[in-house]
Amino acid sequence: SVVSLQIEAEVQRRKQLIHQSVERRAIISKCYKPKHPEVYTLQDSFLAPEFLEIVRFCTSPGADLQGLLRYLESFSDKRIYRLPVFTEEFCQAFVDELENFEQSDMPKGRPNTMNNYGVLLNELGMDESFLTPLRERFLRPITALLYPELGGACLDSHKAFVVKYSLHEDLDLSSHYDNAEVTLNVSLGKEFTEGNLYFGDFNQDPSPVPQYIEVEHVGARGLLHRGGQIHGALPIASGERWNLILWMRSSAIRNQLCPMCNRKPQLVEAEGFGDGFTEAPGEEVPQTVNLCALG
Repeated sequence: SVVSLQIEAEVQRRKQLIHQSVERRAIISKCYKPKHPEVYTLQDSFLAPEFLEIVRFCTSPGADLQGLLRYLESFSDKRIYRLPVFTEEFCQAFVDELENFEQSDMPKGRPNTMNNYGVLLNELGMDESFLTPLRERFLRPITALLYPELGGACLDSHKAFVVKYSLHEDLDLSSHYDNAEVTLNVSLGKEFTEGNLYFGDFNQDPSPVPQYIEVEHVGARGLLHRGGQIHGALPIASGERWNLILWMRSSAIRNQLCPMCNRKPQLVEAEGFGDGFTEAPGEEVPQTVNLCALG
């Protein structure tokens, strides 16, 4: 049937993604000349002083959820939280760097299956020097208190990308949930109107009549939410919107159940972090693969 052919074509496409990504990264590493090389290595000076204060609290003796919530802006009962993350200066330099890359003749991959415009940050070589330290040193102490049952204390891999919305490119984003245990979404700029995020039910706990809330973007601030929280983005009305998305994953959680298909995962070897699954030593690798990842 037409449907089965489409599914098979999509399976084959996803099998090729990792090889294509490795090839692009090699070319970018060899040929691309960054405009702002300093933004590729995380420095404390890139982070908002209030964010560093939150991390200090979370790593202090006796830190608890109630104490942490005093530092955060909470939205309804959906466990969505806003917090300062970067400085405005860093956001401007980072977007300028991303635009420089976008305008170059380097090969570029789509951020995921739903966004057509943006940048896969691992292909720019930002995992080891920027994103892993951000996740391990700064975000994990926070997520350990906010989302303990989702592996917040042991988020051990990620997928990171920047998405771009503008009037002549992607305008909005349909309802979906992320291939992540916890997601960080940071508004980087530039100038834009509308384009708010909306959040519905948690995918594992749907209600007959979902209650949606709308959340505005605030420059240099991030939203933390559960990956399984159904959400989307309303159309922008003018300008350009750039957001950093960090899908954080816990192998301790997803090894039990794939968050995209709710089945026990069957694994094949992958480059880098793959989709965040790990295999205990000595386990036999099955010959089938569960290609249920969004990107």
